[in-house]
Amino acid sequence: MATQSLYRRYRPRRFGELKGQDHVVKALREAVREGREGQAYLFSGPRGTGKTTTARILAKVLNCENVVDGEPCCECESCLAVERGTSYDVHELDAASNRGIDAMRDLIERTSLGTAGRHKVYILDEAHMLTKEAAGALLKTLEEPPPHVVFVLATTDPQKVIDTIRSRTQHLQFHLLANDTMAEHVRWVADDAGLDLPQAALDAALVQGGGSARDTLSALELLVSTGGDVDDVVDLDEVFLALIERDPGRALTAMGHAVSLGRDPRAVTEALVRHLRNAFLSLMAPELVMLPSDQVDAIAVRAGELGPAVLVRAIELLGTTMVEMRLSPDPRILAEVALVQLTSDEAGTDVDALLARIERLENTVKQLRDGSPQGAAAAHTPKDPTTGRAVLGG
Repeated sequence: MATQSLYRRYRPRRFGELKGQDHVVKALREAVREGREGQAYLFSGPRGTGKTTTARILAKVLNCENVVDGEPCCECESCLAVERGTSYDVHELDAASNRGIDAMRDLIERTSLGTAGRHKVYILDEAHMLTKEAAGALLKTLEEPPPHVVFVLATTDPQKVIDTIRSRTQHLQFHLLANDTMAEHVRWVADDAGLDLPQAALDAALVQGGGSARDTLSALELLVSTGGDVDDVVDLDEVFLALIERDPGRALTAMGHAVSLGRDPRAVTEALVRHLRNAFLSLMAPELVMLPSDQVDAIAVRAGELGPAVLVRAIELLGTTMVEMRLSPDPRILAEVALVQLTSDEAGTDVDALLARIERLENTVKQLRDGSPQGAAAAHTPKDPTTGRAVLGG
């Protein structure tokens, strides 16, 4: 029998076990405690932040036989049936594969039927995937639902849900988890599951997860299967250093190493954009950086060497490259061209090259003004104009 995955094994069973969604927990728990729960909710947010899990907890507490302080007991037959997926009071529908008018008509017909519990809960995942006709059919039921029915619509793209449906629901927005919260949760899961992993492996899982609890635990499980080996993790700092040193060869070598590990050039480019975004945020809004706290200071130092203008230019160019990759027969070539343009002024356009030179000159002047030894060394170290590297012994 297959081993249950970590994100399923450690899926929250009560509101109090949800991580990083305190505003959602408070709203739902208070509504249940005071008996004023709504008949239609819209849960939106990035993947892996607990939307469907919260909907199931809500379904449990609405039919629980022993509700305590707005929380389900998770021991009565109703709660256990919801957890097993055998409850007649809870119906889950994936709108991505059941997005047509016929599936919605069938769901609406069933809402009028009675239920063994106090409420019949309908959980509609990927609600933004409904067709226009299906959304119109659902709208009428949302306007005047039966008193025993509660709808929970979950989506990663609330802007695609029609306005008339959004206006008839209580909209609760889920957020990516803060890095400190996610780091604490990962350490607890590793200890509870008896996983003997080095801190480097835990940090790698946090970076790959990007604030998504499910993605982080999936990355952690993959690292467990490799014995905590992080040697095959793509080192994005190599590209970062290549940007600082203006070294196209180093950037191309880093991309080649990533591809040799089986990484898709598109995925590597996307990860690099996220890394550069964290660097940019470390200068503008450090609290938004999705990295372990001990890495934020290090990336801020390197980001200061590049400067905001260079970072913004890199993010824009790589973002444009990602769009072009969709139609390219060999996306690796586009990624390599973009890296060369970012690390060599001669390979870029005249305007971009001029802006990059001005930015580096301003950074050097600022470092000299501040008395930085790195700035003084950079100002007095001659470089080869063809490669941008420092001339040894110069």
